[in-house]
Amino acid sequence: MAERAQQPPAKRLCCRPGYNATCRQGQRVGGTPCGGSAATQGGSSKSQCPESLLDIAARKVAEKWPFQRVEERFERIPEPVQRRIVYWSFPRSEREICMYSSFNTGGEEIGSSGENSDETRLPFRRGIALLESGCVDNVLQVGFHLSGTVREPATSSEPELVCSVSVSFDRCKITAVTCGCGNKDIFYCAHVVALSLYRVRKPEQVKLHLPISETLFQMNRDQLQKFVQYLITVHHTEVLPTAQKLADEILSQNSAINQVHGAPDPTAGASVDDDNCWHLDEEQVQEQVKLFLSQGGYHGSGKQLNLLFSKVREMLKMRDSNGARMLTLITEQFMGDPRLALWRQQGTTMTDKYRQLWDELGALWMCIVLNPHCKPEQKTFWLRQLRRWNSVDVCPLEDGNHGSDVFPSTSMPARYSLTRPHRTVFTRAIEACDLHWQDPHLQRLLISKRSRGVKLTRLCFFSAAFPTEHVPTACARVDALRSHGYPKEALRLAIAIVNTLRRQQQKQLEFFRTHKKELLPKGITSVTNMEGWVGHPLDPIGTLFSTLMETGRGNEEGNPLFPVHCFLEEGESFVSLAVETALIGLGQQRVMPDGLYAQEKVCRNEEQLLAKLQEVDLDDMLVKIFRKQAVFLLEAGPYSGLGELLYRESVPMHTFAKYLFTSLLPHDAELAYKIALRAMRLPVLESTAPSGDLSRPHHIVSVVPNRYPRWFTLSHIESQQCELASTMLTAAKGDARKLETVLESIQKNIHSSSHIFKLAQDAFKIATLMDSLPDITLLKVSLELGLQVMRMTLSTLNWRRREMVRWLVTCATEVGVFALDSIMQSWFTLFTPTEATSIVATTVMSNSTIVRLHLDCHQQENLANSARTLALQCAMKDPQNCALSALTLCEKDHIAFETAYQIVLDAAATGMSYTQLFTIARYMEHRGYPMRAYKLATLAMTHLNLSYNQDTHPAINDVLWACALSHSLGKNELAAVIPLVVKSVKCATVLSDILRRCTLTTPGMVALHSRRNSGKLMSLDKAPLRQLLDATIGAYINTTHSRLTHISPRHYSEFIEFLSKARETFLMAHDGHIQFTQFIDNLKQLYKGKKKLMMLVRERFG
Repeated sequence: MAERAQQPPAKRLCCRPGYNATCRQGQRVGGTPCGGSAATQGGSSKSQCPESLLDIAARKVAEKWPFQRVEERFERIPEPVQRRIVYWSFPRSEREICMYSSFNTGGEEIGSSGENSDETRLPFRRGIALLESGCVDNVLQVGFHLSGTVREPATSSEPELVCSVSVSFDRCKITAVTCGCGNKDIFYCAHVVALSLYRVRKPEQVKLHLPISETLFQMNRDQLQKFVQYLITVHHTEVLPTAQKLADEILSQNSAINQVHGAPDPTAGASVDDDNCWHLDEEQVQEQVKLFLSQGGYHGSGKQLNLLFSKVREMLKMRDSNGARMLTLITEQFMGDPRLALWRQQGTTMTDKYRQLWDELGALWMCIVLNPHCKPEQKTFWLRQLRRWNSVDVCPLEDGNHGSDVFPSTSMPARYSLTRPHRTVFTRAIEACDLHWQDPHLQRLLISKRSRGVKLTRLCFFSAAFPTEHVPTACARVDALRSHGYPKEALRLAIAIVNTLRRQQQKQLEFFRTHKKELLPKGITSVTNMEGWVGHPLDPIGTLFSTLMETGRGNEEGNPLFPVHCFLEEGESFVSLAVETALIGLGQQRVMPDGLYAQEKVCRNEEQLLAKLQEVDLDDMLVKIFRKQAVFLLEAGPYSGLGELLYRESVPMHTFAKYLFTSLLPHDAELAYKIALRAMRLPVLESTAPSGDLSRPHHIVSVVPNRYPRWFTLSHIESQQCELASTMLTAAKGDARKLETVLESIQKNIHSSSHIFKLAQDAFKIATLMDSLPDITLLKVSLELGLQVMRMTLSTLNWRRREMVRWLVTCATEVGVFALDSIMQSWFTLFTPTEATSIVATTVMSNSTIVRLHLDCHQQENLANSARTLALQCAMKDPQNCALSALTLCEKDHIAFETAYQIVLDAAATGMSYTQLFTIARYMEHRGYPMRAYKLATLAMTHLNLSYNQDTHPAINDVLWACALSHSLGKNELAAVIPLVVKSVKCATVLSDILRRCTLTTPGMVALHSRRNSGKLMSLDKAPLRQLLDATIGAYINTTHSRLTHISPRHYSEFIEFLSKARETFLMAHDGHIQFTQFIDNLKQLYKGKKKLMMLVRERFG
């Protein structure tokens, strides 16, 4: 708390004109102990004397009446009466002092202030430590003012600190504090706490004086002059200028000070017009909130703001008017956050945590305006404030914010945008200002007691006279009652609402059973509950659940808040009511709201509620409730999210059903499976919503239809659907009938290939656990799901496709040889030709697969025949990518190999590239078929084209290999390939390399059957080398002219080296020297403008 450096001015003027000099003499003597005699201290003595009537009356007056009103009411107040009123006016409870000096009452949560994790560092705890260590001295109470000094012991890093502390109080509330420590915080510092607790715990040790004005009334003129002169002497440096100024004004007849009757007294207590509230430093509240907001969620600012909201709720529960005051200050800072306008301008969304803070802000205002005992003028003031905030453009909307998540595109229907209500986070609080608590039926609920033959559990919230208020608003009343410290009334109302929900549920069930034949054929086109209870801004189900569970836990821990028999039927408990309420709310069929935030909130609130339910241990009574609610949910038709009639855009039940399934499975497996299978539906992904239950399985590619609004959480919803299916698969292990049913449900309702693949993997893992034999039924389910994934992703792009194919082969291997043979027989519906040959068939024919399956020779041959047939079919369909794999797979079968080779030859002319043909040609050479390799290489050469500047082309090595192969086969083969080389290759360096290699050895030196020829080298003057030589020289000439067209000086040296290589090639001809000289002379003549380059040419070549 930012304490002021000096005492604030007095709140009222004090004068006692009824007293004269004679009656004042000797009537009031200050300085007696604060507590007075033992008999007058209200039972503080050990003798346990009955409290006096004076003390009883003084205490009541001190709590309710401002002291000015007491003075005005009675002409003369006896001094003992004044003294007892002043005594009882100081707070007697430590709870409020703790509330204003720590985030949590009593410091229950260690480190709740965020930065400090040590409980002893909280101001309240530090104040207690200072008090108990005797650091509080010079405590003095003068009227309604308490002062003293608090000594802070020295530490290793800080010297001893002595702080002067003063506290003003009125009607048992501290109204102002001052401390010399200079601490700036929202809460009281430890020194204020220490002094206040000293007065609470040791009132008898505090000397009590009447207000200073009363003491001054007892003095005559000489005494007053002496008093003033001594005061000025002691504090002359501080007060002398002020004293002289006041003296001048008093001596001036026309001064303002002489126009006022009486004089201020800071110790005289409150005036009639003063608000009676605890001291709250508004400036520090505003500064702290602004600081937390500026940190944007970093440094734990979100946690700090939530703690401030908790402090507001704590104040409301204590019925402290500062709760609304503090929330007003917080709201003003939130509305002034500059990021709101920035986000609005940029069209971006606020962060999720920040949006949750706004939700809590709206909920708190709802609690405040629903205060059952607030005055009309207070509600009018709050309504005016709320409307002002609500009218600001940047005020966040209730179901999202001003970003792009609510209205994603121009596809939004125009009528929707025109009729869409502008509901901000304050709209519900504004609407709640019209609510009241005077309804007779509501009053009977709040004050009813158990009477003979009538129990509260049979009372319902709605009546004929009070029919229109919907459940979330009714639950907001419960939250308001709890927040304002009316737990018994809140519990009564909560139970009445739960009974109403039960009755409504029963009526809905009866209605659907009566009209089932009419409704089922029609299907359903609209949902009965447009505003769901889970994910609702007012959180009705969460409120009911918390109210009932807190009462139930209190009873279990031996601290019952209320007698159970006054509220419950026999066999019921608050916990069972809370659980049943949660099940009713979670099972409600409700429409998916618009906008990203609203949809995420639905998921988040559902998960939070389920997390609370999972903390409850199920006993026999709760299992009975689960069974009852499960039957209701299955049979309630359009009113239930698990009914037979499901609206296309209803919130899915997957997460809730998974909880029900796991809870019911040990007690009623059939019912558990009915719930889970019914919840598997996801009609928003269907082209038309189904009107009945599970039917024949079908396969649908995952496509979300064009629709408005968008489902932003669809991926999360599909993952939850997958989790539900996985849970059922795990539980159904060993039960073939249930596994088949679950499989049908998965195939019908799940439309995401990645999720089906995950389920297939999960089933495979469960079926092949190391500590047990494989479950063949579950393995077949896994395989069937894998086959569905293959079909779904066959014609779509999926980055996990290769992983899926490999996994499927592994799964089929575990199932058995018949499964492998089956997927190879129907490969065209499952795999691409490349996948079928490179992954499926290759894996099937590997040694590891044969060993794993323990196959005999006959089975191996049959499997190999299937693989070869697959390979040939794939090669026919996609020779470019499958020919080599087909040849490899058919190596051990001559007929199949020849067939594959013929497929390659047939496709070589048009359907295959030179790279593919070269690769197969090299494979043929490696397998010992050089002539076939030669033929494929010549076919590849016909598809190749190397230009003059492609001297680093990847096909160069293939060309060199083809020429080497032809050279090794003989002169005829070489003669046949050289024309192809000349036609396809225009790069001079490549041609010269081929020419040089052909002249080094004799053709056919490594020919077929290892036959050797005569060993005579081929002549460059005769075919075919003459043709190659001429082509090489021509390529050098053309390349030279091409280079000289755009040559730069930095490439001159490189060009000279190129000419040197060209000369080597020219000289291989018998007249090469003459040709090269003519070539150089021609260059000098054509490019004489490039003087520097031609000079270099002359230097090197003459």
